[in-house]
Amino acid sequence: MPVSPPPSLPPVPPPMPLPLLKRIPPGLWVGLAWMPAAVQPIVQYVLVPPRDAYSLSYPRHGLDAPAAQVLLALAFLLALTGCVLLGRRTGTAYALVVGGTVVLSLAWRQDEAMPIQFLGVGVALCYLAAELPRRAALVATAGTLGVLAGYLVLRWATDAETGTASEPFIALTVVIAGLLGNSVHQASAHTVELHARAAAQAVIAERLRIAREMHDTVAHSIGIIALQAGAAARVVETQPDRAREAMTTVELVGRETLAGLRRMLGALREADHAPAGDDRDQDRSRAPAAGLADLERLAATTTAAGVRVDVRRRGECRPLPADIDLAAFRIVQEAVTNVVRHAATDRCRVDVEYRADELVVEVTDRGAAVAGAPDGSRPRSTGFGLLGMRERVALLDGGFTAGPRPEGGFRVAARLPLPQGATAGAEAGAR
Repeated sequence: MPVSPPPSLPPVPPPMPLPLLKRIPPGLWVGLAWMPAAVQPIVQYVLVPPRDAYSLSYPRHGLDAPAAQVLLALAFLLALTGCVLLGRRTGTAYALVVGGTVVLSLAWRQDEAMPIQFLGVGVALCYLAAELPRRAALVATAGTLGVLAGYLVLRWATDAETGTASEPFIALTVVIAGLLGNSVHQASAHTVELHARAAAQAVIAERLRIAREMHDTVAHSIGIIALQAGAAARVVETQPDRAREAMTTVELVGRETLAGLRRMLGALREADHAPAGDDRDQDRSRAPAAGLADLERLAATTTAAGVRVDVRRRGECRPLPADIDLAAFRIVQEAVTNVVRHAATDRCRVDVEYRADELVVEVTDRGAAVAGAPDGSRPRSTGFGLLGMRERVALLDGGFTAGPRPEGGFRVAARLPLPQGATAGAEAGAR
């Protein structure tokens, strides 16, 4: 059966660095906002020699009392602990940062919230609202506003209110920080939803593509059946042995085709209906599908692209059912393409093993796997390579595995069962 050349492999994209906001831990951002604001008055009004400048909020002897020093140490301890835990236990970490801010004001015997010190609280609240559900963000925002209201109530109760209060302005920054974090959270949720939709559409597109490829296989099998049946009808009276042989071929090819259709029917029923006109036009113009006979050509094309592909065949090489042959080639092709794109290696190996009742294909390399990718796989900028391979194998009732190797690199393996009579049917179809 003639085969079409495999598609050319795309150029290897350069690795994309992570954004700066994701490379730096969130607790470090909070610490950069909170710590300088807490250390600055200590250095300016306590440690440096006396100058004309003097602060009522930060008196030079305000930390001389042992209780003030203990409260100052406790404030730094709470804030530092919150910064460390912010990426793992966000809610608890935020409460520690707010608590450290309040204890710091108690150490200086202040009855007013410090605007600069609450800048770190705003950064922590923005991260909390971006990572946690909306309800948790609302609770954290309301709790912070309650702390600010407590400062106002305390001054009103003690008749210590003088000048313009800073708490309303701080409350405004707290609300803005919560809204910014909530916007980031909604954008992330929308992105996840889009990825889920894209994955579902990829499954449907893969099923429809397999159906179009099966169109060629079924058309070829029906053509053989028609030819053999016509030949048997012409010689049934003059050459009964040849007629019997032709009808045997019809039976084998028909059973093979029905077996392939049964394996496909259950999954294809779930796919949405595609526009009929364009698909029919594409089916008429499609070339015959490729198969394992094209592995050497695929290896040569990939080697020319910079990654050497070593092909090893084991067992008795024999004709295979068209759907299994095509699926095996597509799986190898996609796995080799992933090696070229993501493995950062100069070679890989393709093993094809012909067993009595199944076909096993395996693609291995020694490239660098990327941690944190789905299923242990390497991330893909576009497309759903592993998803498509797994879908193909599932439609053929086979087994599929993909993941990092213990000795290093990556491994993709597929086991495709061969139905009984498949070899005989494939040989009959080749005649």
